[in-house]
Order: sequence, then structure tokens, then C-alpha cells
Amino acid sequence: MLTHDAALRWLARWDRQQEGYLPDREERFTALIDAVQALGRPDPVVIDLGCGPGSLSVRLLERLPRARVISVDADPLLIGLGRAAYPQLTFVSADLRTSGWTGLLGLDGPADAAVSTTALHWISESDLKGVYAELATVLRPGGLLLNGDHLDTDDATPALSRLEHAVHDLETERTFGADRPEDWRSWWDAIAADPDLAELNRERTTAGADHHGSESRLLSQHVGALREAGFTEVGTLWQRGNNRLLCAVRG
Repeated sequence: MLTHDAALRWLARWDRQQEGYLPDREERFTALIDAVQALGRPDPVVIDLGCGPGSLSVRLLERLPRARVISVDADPLLIGLGRAAYPQLTFVSADLRTSGWTGLLGLDGPADAAVSTTALHWISESDLKGVYAELATVLRPGGLLLNGDHLDTDDATPALSRLEHAVHDLETERTFGADRPEDWRSWWDAIAADPDLAELNRERTTAGADHHGSESRLLSQHVGALREAGFTEVGTLWQRGNNRLLCAVRG
């Protein structure tokens, strides 16, 4: 049986391993939530795309307790951990690559923002176009898509892209040195070895929720898909190295 306290311990470990790839992770969270707050609505409706166990969603609710945050992911294990750790969140099990996923959200009107962190790069460019096109149908005019991720520019500005990677790598080295947190694979190996998570692990295997590689790592892939979906303004709102917060405004 997965208890609340055990889930919180696993998610503290999750946050730590994520910081190993993103030493400025909390700063990016803050910038993203600042943008949602800047919409000027005390009770915004926000969709968290590829929410994982809810790390961003729970921070959004801490800042904006009257917000309605709908946390969407296809991974049964991460959703299971999130539900046990954060009962105040609303999780929806849905694959963003499957047409009609917005019908599962329980919306009774348009959303004010969609947010995501370190998730949408797993989706292929062709599927990404469908995700953004469907998303546009449930965002209000002027609503935002805020996507924090490592997005590269080597297809357009290779010299700048090399510098962006160098800035990120130097910051990581400064922050951690030889004392790097456990990596993604080690965290998942530990999860697989926990008997209390056996059922969720079986569900995850059945769902085929494991990820392999980065399918849409280029900034241009996301910008192009967003413009095609009808987002009229697309730009970087915050950046350090190749770690950026991409913002798009629905027309």
C-alpha cells in the first residue's frame, strides 16, 4: 500500500533528481507561475500538460490557491504517486497524442493557460502539431501556453546553441561539482524495486508509458507547431543557456 508519507518521500527524491538536470528548476517554476499570475485572474483555469507527479501543479496552487489546476499525464505510476502525495490536485489520465484528450478534462468553459515543464519534448513533431491544435480549441483568446524545457537552436543558430549548452553545463558543474544527484534511470530503477509500487509499475508497463529519447528538442519545432495552431505571438519569456520558458499567446 502506497502511503501519503511514502509518496512524499519518493517525490522529494524525484525533485532532487530533476534538479540534477535543471539546477535553476525552481527559478523556472517561479517565472512560469509569475506569468500565470500576471494574467490578473485570482482563479485562473490552468491545464498542466505532461504533469508527471504534479511538481508544477502543486506549486501553482501554493501561489494561487483559488486556481483550478487540471493535471494531465499518461503515466499511471507518476499519477499514482501524485494522487497519494498531493490529494489537493486533480489528475486526469490522458495521452496528449490521442485526439480528443481535451474532452477528458471536465472543462465547463475556456482555460486561461496551459503549462508544462520538461515534458513536451517527448512528443514527436507531427504529434506535437496535433497537441497544440487541440489545445487552442480550449484556451480563451489571449490565453497562454507556457512551456519550460531544454529547447535547442542548432538548426538555426549553431554557434549560439553551443554557447547555450556551455552556459547550462557550467552552471550545473558550479552547482553540483562531483556531487551530482541520482540520474533519471537510477530513480526509475529504485521505483521498480519497491514492492509497494508493484501494481503501479505493472500498470505503467501495460500502458507503455516509458520514454526513449527526445522527439522534439528544437525550439523551431515548437514555434512552428504553435503558429500553425493559431498562436499569434510566440517567444522566450525566460532563459538560461538552452533551458528556456517558451510563451505563446492564443489568437
